[in-house]
Amino acid sequence: MAENLPYSTSIGTLEKILEKIKSASVPERFTQDFVNTKLAMKGGTANACIPILKKMGLVGSDGSPTELYREFRNPKKSRTALGTAFRRLYERLYEMNEYIHDADDSDVLGLIVECTGNEKNATATKYTLSTFNMLRKHADFESHDEDMESVDVGNPIPKNLEQHISEIQPQRQNTNTQQKGINLSYTINLNLPATKDIEVFNAIFKSLKQHILDQ
Repeated sequence: MAENLPYSTSIGTLEKILEKIKSASVPERFTQDFVNTKLAMKGGTANACIPILKKMGLVGSDGSPTELYREFRNPKKSRTALGTAFRRLYERLYEMNEYIHDADDSDVLGLIVECTGNEKNATATKYTLSTFNMLRKHADFESHDEDMESVDVGNPIPKNLEQHISEIQPQRQNTNTQQKGINLSYTINLNLPATKDIEVFNAIFKSLKQHILDQ
């Protein structure tokens, strides 16, 4: 099934907005008034960039700047944060090629055409490729923490959680074939916090083992 890919019809304007975000203070809401006044980017082309910033995960659906937005403003994290936003924006292309950010233009163009069903020379196709190239030019895809593996971009989980999970597996109880009873099983669903601090996860699973699984 053909899918639309996000793109900007004003790539230069989007690039300037991203640059201005780094120096401007963080607003309570990322609105058209903020773009027009604080970022000094006026007109419909500037306002039209807000939806793509939401799709990138820099701005929430309610207009509030996200944690990724704040990381993007940090000079030491800016390029990596944009890399994370890039992966979110082009999630569909990453399903087709996990190294799409390193692909040459012809390969990217081919996957865009395949994904969207648009013609190679269609205006939307050209804008999509141009937006893709502008964003990846400013992003870093190699500096992600090697000890982290993301289920999604908003909830990174340490790779070594498997070790902690294996340590808290319920112990199998001895059964007597002559003993009658009811065998019960249970499922535990955890909403893990979005943090890179392994000690947080250690505490969660230690508490789970102590108060639930060892009962």
